Amino acid sequence: MTPDIAPRSKSPRAAVFASVAGWSFDLFDLFLLLYVAGPISKNIFPSTSPTLGIAAVFGSFAVTVVMRPAGAAIFGELADRKGRKATMVLVMGGVGVTTAAMGLVPPHAAVGVLAPILFLALRIAQGLFVGGVTATTHTLGTESIGARWRGLMSGLIGAGGAGLGAALASLAYIVVSAIFTGPAFDQWGWRVLFFCGLLSALLSLFVLRKVEESPEFEGKQRAPAPFRELVRGRGKKILALNIAVAAGGGAQYYLTSGYLPTLLSEVVRVPAGQRGAILLISSVVVIGAAIGAGELSERLGRRRTMIGFGLCNLFALPLLTWGIASAGGHRGAVVAVLCVIMVMLSNAAYSPLMIFLNERYPTALRARGTAVSWNLGFMLGGLMPTVVSLLSPALSDVPSRLVIFLAGATLVFVIAIVASPETRGALDRERGTRTAADDATPV
Repeated sequence: MTPDIAPRSKSPRAAVFASVAGWSFDLFDLFLLLYVAGPISKNIFPSTSPTLGIAAVFGSFAVTVVMRPAGAAIFGELADRKGRKATMVLVMGGVGVTTAAMGLVPPHAAVGVLAPILFLALRIAQGLFVGGVTATTHTLGTESIGARWRGLMSGLIGAGGAGLGAALASLAYIVVSAIFTGPAFDQWGWRVLFFCGLLSALLSLFVLRKVEESPEFEGKQRAPAPFRELVRGRGKKILALNIAVAAGGGAQYYLTSGYLPTLLSEVVRVPAGQRGAILLISSVVVIGAAIGAGELSERLGRRRTMIGFGLCNLFALPLLTWGIASAGGHRGAVVAVLCVIMVMLSNAAYSPLMIFLNERYPTALRARGTAVSWNLGFMLGGLMPTVVSLLSPALSDVPSRLVIFLAGATLVFVIAIVASPETRGALDRERGTRTAADDATPV
C-alpha cells in the first residue's frame, strides 16, 4: 500500500466536492444534447432522413469533443502557471454560460441556416471550456488528499462524476418532460434543459469562496515545464500511450452510456417514462461501480485493474449491446438489467484512468499532461457515436455497428494498458527523488 505522505489541503472536503461537482455539472451540460437529440434534430438540424438528422446532432456533439484538446492545452497551461483554483472558476463559469445560451438559439424555421451556425459556435466555445475543466477537476482533487485515497478519488471524479452528471441529466429530463409533454417538449422543454446549465456557473462561485489552492501546486518552487516536454523525446511515447488508453476507455463510455439515450429512444423504442427511469438507475449504479474500481486500483494497481476490466469488456459489452437491441421496448425489465450491467462494466474500466494520467506527469506538467491526454483520447472516443450513426443506413443497422466498434475500441484499450507501466506510488517517488533537472520530465 502506498504510504500516506502527500501534502494535503487544509480543506480537502471542499476541494473534493468542487472537483466531483465540477466534472459532474460539466458532463451534465454535455449529456443534455444526447438526451434531446430528437428535438434538436427537428429544430436546429431538420432533415428528411431520421439517421442523418441524428448524425448531425452527434456531429455537433463531436464538435465540442474535438475542441476539448485545444481547451486542455490553453487552460492546462494556465492551471500549471497560475493555479488550479483560479482556472477552475473561469472554465466552470464559461461552460455554464455557453450551455444556457444554447437554449436561446432560434429554430431553423425562423432563421434558416443561421440556427445551426449559432448552435455550432456555442458548441465550439463549450468544448474549449470543458477541455479546461479536466485540467482543474482532474488535478485539484487528487492533489488535495492523502496518497491512500487517490484511486478512490480517481473513480469518484472521473467515472463517478460522469455517472452523477448523467444522473442529474436524467433527473432533469424526467422532470422537464413531465412538465412539457408531447409537442411542448419539442418546442420549449429542450430549451429549459439547457438553461439548467447555469448550475455550473453558480458552482464556480463556491470554488472562488471555499476552495483552497492545491498544496502540490503551492509547494512547487519552480517554473512550469515547457509544453514541448509533452511531445518530445520520452514524453512523446508517454503521451501516445496515454492517448491510446484514454481513447479506448472513452470509446467504451461513449458507445455505451453516451449512446444509450439514443439507442433506447430511437432503436429499441422504450417508452419515455421507462427510458428516463432506466437512464437514471444506470447512472446512479455507475457511481458505485466507478468508486469501487478506483479503490480496487489502489489495492491491485492501476494497470492490473484496467486490464482485468478491459478483457472482460472485450466480450461482455458487444454481447450486452446486442441483447438490449434484441429485447425490444416491450421488455423493459430485461432492458433495464442489461443496461445497468453494461454501463457498470464500461465505466469501471476507465475509473483508474484519471489517477493513472496524474501519476505519469510531474506537478509542473500535470494539468497539461493529464488534460491533453484525457481530452485527445476522449475526443477520438467521442467521435465513435457519430461514425456509428453515419455507417448505419437505417436505425435497425445501429446495433451491429455498435457491437463492432465496441469490440475494436476495447481491444485498443487493453493493448495500450499492457504496453504501459504500473504508476501507483509514482507521485510519492517523484516527491522523494526528484531533482531540479527532472522537473520537466514525465515520471
